[in-house]
Amino acid sequence: MSLSLAGPQTTILVAEDDRDVLKVVSVMLKRAGFTVLAARSEAEAAGFVRDYRGTIHLFLADVDIPGTTGPDLANRFKETRPELRVILMSGYADEDLLTLAYGWRFLCKPFLPATLIAAVTEVLQTATSEQTADGIETCHAVAGSARILSQDS
Repeated sequence: MSLSLAGPQTTILVAEDDRDVLKVVSVMLKRAGFTVLAARSEAEAAGFVRDYRGTIHLFLADVDIPGTTGPDLANRFKETRPELRVILMSGYADEDLLTLAYGWRFLCKPFLPATLIAAVTEVLQTATSEQTADGIETCHAVAGSARILSQDS
């Protein structure tokens, strides 16, 4: 699989409060050639968005972040970085928790490295205008699955 978008010029901000998950996801992305900004909290993620001088191409965030949510952070970050693409992830299959209305790519944890890289590559090739709020979805957890959130699932 050719990853023409992977490289040190492609930067991904990962927000995940679980230290081990953050480390594993960061290693997966780095091995694929991406530059990774790893944040364990809302404050760390906001600091990268505020202070990082380069382009942040993708925001990969856990749905549940202490004090906030991944979707709330993504909406806030897109106000200052409208080019930002978004992937949300969660290990919970609770339909109430995972009811989202953003139209962003979603990954159910745990996922395989190939699944993560395929989702990242696909989202990076998608125009940011195509990542819009267009539906409500729940996650039917299937290990290694990646799906676009929509009402039609």
